[in-house]
Amino acid sequence: MSTVLEIRDLQIRRGKNIMVEVDHLVVEQGEVLAIIGPNGAGKSSLLLAVALLLKPARGSILFNGFKITNNSDTQYRRHLGLVLQEPLLLDTSVFENVAAGLRFRHTPRPEIQLRTETWLKRLGIEHLRQRPARKLSGGEAQRVSLARAFALQPDLLLLDEPFSALDAPTRLRLLDDLHDILSETDTTTLFITHDLKEASNLGDSMAVILNGKLHQCGTPDEIYSNPKDDDVRAFLGLAAN
Repeated sequence: MSTVLEIRDLQIRRGKNIMVEVDHLVVEQGEVLAIIGPNGAGKSSLLLAVALLLKPARGSILFNGFKITNNSDTQYRRHLGLVLQEPLLLDTSVFENVAAGLRFRHTPRPEIQLRTETWLKRLGIEHLRQRPARKLSGGEAQRVSLARAFALQPDLLLLDEPFSALDAPTRLRLLDDLHDILSETDTTTLFITHDLKEASNLGDSMAVILNGKLHQCGTPDEIYSNPKDDDVRAFLGLAAN
């Protein structure tokens, strides 16, 4: 198994405040790593740094063994798929939104058509292809965002709490569909969430971030059976030793 993403001695600041620090974190090919922690812990700041949308104060990010040195590295960005909490949809049809990233990358037209139709169907939104994207429900809009990301066939998929604004039934259906898709496609994924159930259901492994620091990383079973410290134990809702 090869390493897709490696983070070393990373520190992210906003002004004088340290948002998050990660000594070392590795994501292997095909792994779904759930970055878990309470709101404000620094999870999204970490993901935005990996997406080159935040510049770290120090440290390094390696992709497939190569250090990312430029915050506008377009070649690296071409390997990424990004889905944020709030769907960022263009004021056009669902079809055109899913196809947008492929058009931006100058993908040949027949390939755009094939990939767009494939992911509209896989996410269960093919019947919405001509619907104005800004007239969708929250769940439908997030499915469009996911279809757009998967159509790019990313080597690294970044998901920033994609279900947080959805009602419980919609969230559960989308979580089930996403679990199946990630298993089928073997897509290496960073998944940000504050929901322990989501993290356990979707993640092959979990990284626990508390108060801006990475406390523990391992499989859900490892972390639940052997929390590293009292802070992790409290976050998991386990009784103190």
